[in-house]
Amino acid sequence: MDVKSAIIDQYGAALEMLKRAITNCPPGRWNDPQGRKKFWQVAYHTLFYTYLYSHDSLDNFKPWAKHRQDYHRLGTSPENPEAPEPYSREEVLEFLDLCRRTVEINLNAQNLEAASGFDWLPFNKLELQLYNLRHIQHHTAELIEWLGATEGIEVDWIGVTPALT
Repeated sequence: MDVKSAIIDQYGAALEMLKRAITNCPPGRWNDPQGRKKFWQVAYHTLFYTYLYSHDSLDNFKPWAKHRQDYHRLGTSPENPEAPEPYSREEVLEFLDLCRRTVEINLNAQNLEAASGFDWLPFNKLELQLYNLRHIQHHTAELIEWLGATEGIEVDWIGVTPALT
């Protein structure tokens, strides 16, 4: 197995864990604030950056067709007021599927030794992929913890990408 295949497999496993957290979230928790953040916001934020960093650069990035301005930001502030309408679970799952396909297609075309393509991330594409995977797992763990603490729902560890059905 080459490095790109291993990374793509780990993206698949990480995104499958996020998908299971999303599908296990009770409807009443989807838009319920956990501190300053809502479940759907964390899920969307995670996917937005997964999608962004799967592209070659900011110049080559086009947001998802259903992206809404500033919805990728977490929490609220004067610059980022509360989102008026949350994404539905179905929309977030649709975006997750797009992210999964885009990661595979774009990563296969990238030179892992090239610069990240994002001036705020001063490392190469290989490190960008590791950074992006850690970001997915950080927020997925946060969502899984919320499900466990508030609902007693457990989400299993996924070690490798399950077969697509």
